[in-house]
Order: sequence, then structure tokens, then C-alpha cells
Amino acid sequence: MTTFNMHDAKSQLSKLVDAAERGEAVVIARDGKPAVRLLPVGDGAATWSPEALAFFASEPNPELANFDIPRDDLLPDTERDLF
Repeated sequence: MTTFNMHDAKSQLSKLVDAAERGEAVVIARDGKPAVRLLPVGDGAATWSPEALAFFASEPNPELANFDIPRDDLLPDTERDLF
């Protein structure tokens, strides 16, 4: 992992972007503390695990899809506007 302070990152931004695109870990620090990490955008497919994809592709469980809320759990109309 390569860490750069904010000033160096501003003056070497294109170099840091190239490094991130190559897969190197690039961190930019503010006041000596890591603040952000540069990552390549990519196609987005790598951000979803197979388990997450399977979850969203599956049929919903009818028992979990029951959204009926008992009326006694709701706030009175006069108190709903407070939020």
C-alpha cells in the first residue's frame, strides 16, 4: 500500500490514478491519517459476491414479505409530523 499526503497527491494525481488502475493500493492521507483510497472503476461485476447475486435472483419468501403493520404500532397522526 502506497500512502501520499494531500499535497503530493495533488501534484501527482495522474501517477496515482495509473497506479490504482494497475491494481496497486493507493491511499491519500490528510494530516498523516488515511482519508481515502483510490480504486479503479472497473465494470462493477466484482463488487457483488455470488451469494449476494443469488439472494437478489431468488424468489422472495412469502413469510418474510408480509408487510402488514398492526395499526397500534403506528404513531398517532399528531406525532408523525415531528419527524
